[in-house]
Amino acid sequence: MNYWTNETWKREQAAEPIAAFYLYTPMCGTCNVASKMLTVIEAMRPDLPVGKADLNYVQQVAIDHEIESVPCLLIHRKGQPMEKIYAFQSVPYLLEKLS
Repeated sequence: MNYWTNETWKREQAAEPIAAFYLYTPMCGTCNVASKMLTVIEAMRPDLPVGKADLNYVQQVAIDHEIESVPCLLIHRKGQPMEKIYAFQSVPYLLEKLS
């Protein structure tokens, strides 16, 4: 999973049919578990554009998307915001959301 800036996120969500942006903070234990889930998803769906960013460094994303907590997975389809996921329940759950 590549690190994205706010500009990269905007470019990916406009160019791809589906794109996801994973937001975390380094001291968040739940974020570490979510990161591992997304690593599995990335291995299963290498074609899926998924980026990540430490929310401390992309504060404008937090403001623009009204992020309430971390971990957070922003999902956009055809440039339109579809979902904000805060509860990373399981890999199958996330795969379903990203299909």
